[in-house]
Amino acid sequence: MLVREVMTSPAITVLSTDPVRTAVRVLYAEGITAAPVLDESGALVGIVSEMDLLQGEFQPDPRATVRAVPEHATPPPYRVSEVMTREVVTVTPSTDATQLVDLLVVKRIKSLPVVAEDQVVGMVSRSDLMAVLARPDEDLRADALAALAEQYPFGPSWEVAVRQGVAELRGHAGGHHDQIADLIVRTVPGIVRVRHLA
Repeated sequence: MLVREVMTSPAITVLSTDPVRTAVRVLYAEGITAAPVLDESGALVGIVSEMDLLQGEFQPDPRATVRAVPEHATPPPYRVSEVMTREVVTVTPSTDATQLVDLLVVKRIKSLPVVAEDQVVGMVSRSDLMAVLARPDEDLRADALAALAEQYPFGPSWEVAVRQGVAELRGHAGGHHDQIADLIVRTVPGIVRVRHLA
């Protein structure tokens, strides 16, 4: 599975010159945890997450302590450029999902911008991957059968069963055709393994 098959496009973006509160409202309204930050020419210059936007926004509540609460001498950040992360990890639409998962785990991040030809074309997140894995087996089977029928409209054909995201193909059309059928089914988003049974 490739990133382009699971990414959200177009990406919801903010500008580096936007006020922090504007970015907060965008992330909240769209139900997303991060957004690519663009400069005024549309180039990717950073990413801003919920964690970035929360920093410096709250002061201690005097009701929570018996001690006097000190006043903050510095105002909270005003522009997105003041809180965004400048070193952005990106992927392309043709990045393999296994590489994407490795990046998300190793970097401990929830989402990544998808970039093609220096343009942000989407975002991909852990929740996008979870949505693919949550697809019902019946839907995965239907997509697998449709993909096989597109490649082989006049035969051969295989019986397809899907259980917990694992596809089983039954039937034998010859080594070359069987291998192609396995590869086609493996490209269906949500299919995690393919077994060919004689």
